[in-house]
Amino acid sequence: MAGMPAADEREFDVVLFGATGFTGGLTAEYLARHAPPGLRWAIAGRNEVKLKRVREHLATIDASLGSLPTLIADADRPVTIGDVARRTRVVASTVGPFLEHGEALVAACAESGTDYLDITGEPEFVDRMYLAHHDQAVRTGARLVHCCGFDSIPHDLGARFTVQQFGGSETRSDLAITMRGVVRSSGTFSGGTFHSALTAMSRQRVAKQVFAERRRAERNEAERNGGASRDGRRSRAVAAKPQRDPVLGYWLLPLPTIDPIIVARSGAALTEYGDFRYSHFAGTKTLRYAAGGALGVTALAAGAQVKPVREFLQAKVPQGTGPDQRRRERSWFSVDFVADATWTDDRTQQQRSQQVRTRVSGGDPGYDETAKMLAESAMCLALDDNPETSGQVTTAVAMGEALTARLQAAGIEFTVRS
Repeated sequence: MAGMPAADEREFDVVLFGATGFTGGLTAEYLARHAPPGLRWAIAGRNEVKLKRVREHLATIDASLGSLPTLIADADRPVTIGDVARRTRVVASTVGPFLEHGEALVAACAESGTDYLDITGEPEFVDRMYLAHHDQAVRTGARLVHCCGFDSIPHDLGARFTVQQFGGSETRSDLAITMRGVVRSSGTFSGGTFHSALTAMSRQRVAKQVFAERRRAERNEAERNGGASRDGRRSRAVAAKPQRDPVLGYWLLPLPTIDPIIVARSGAALTEYGDFRYSHFAGTKTLRYAAGGALGVTALAAGAQVKPVREFLQAKVPQGTGPDQRRRERSWFSVDFVADATWTDDRTQQQRSQQVRTRVSGGDPGYDETAKMLAESAMCLALDDNPETSGQVTTAVAMGEALTARLQAAGIEFTVRS
């Protein structure tokens, strides 16, 4: 845009917004330990005193960070948010609940042609940002990439990794893939995550309306661009019932998270997924745990609908809190993918089929690994050779191969199972 500095002329490569929060602090620590020499980065937030305390802590990890730039930015003061967006190539945000605090930064990045990342798991927020700012981001070249933490990187990149095991649609005509992802973890949640979850649960009816509005906008965009996919592909998240998995041996409880929506959006954008169906579950070893989990989620969702109950629950788990290091070190996650593919062999014209199993696994999902995923995503957008894209896109679309390689090098495992 006229008067806007080119990306390589900006002062910073990466700005971390929300560094004084629990997950933001862990992300800052990860950058302090793993950012390559020469990466120009800064931390941003609304409280200068707290930012300086974060910087002092980071200097105990790397003495050179004693002079790390600190930027004052407040979501309630758009001019300060706009200043941050114009000064950097990439902004990574941990400031939630994003429905309450997130839009000003997304808007500023879309306006400035600045890449934006966050760790939201709030479907309504993601859909609202698409409706309000996707077109502007396309015009300026900004990449708006939500869900760059445990929601939804292991699922999105894991599904892409699984699809790759079939060899790609360029060698298979009529490829159709049915996939399920099964999540297991021992992690706990922070105050910020709990507040975001309760907010999302309390707004399910509104979220469905916004989702439908987005679908209409996407159909209109497809028509402007020449209609639907010429090969007739479809990609969709498919609701499923509780069941016992015949391959993995787990009891499966459908998960009403944003993850299957993100996976399906990647499938719609990437032709190698073929005709694609994805279902998403939590996996437990016994039926008792599955039933208990279902009752717990149902009770929490019901409580979130009543404002006094919701406020009482939020007060019990204040924002800015989270599990200590010892607890996080004992935590782990795994996501198993089972995919069944059918296609017509181009040479023999016979129907063929194949099943592939993969797994993505790592340590503490909600905090240590989320901080790792967000930081590596920011460095990936700033430093790596990624596909040409803009607007609101998923991690698989914006950074798929490069980010997968980064996370593997950082200790998150992507494996093919027998």
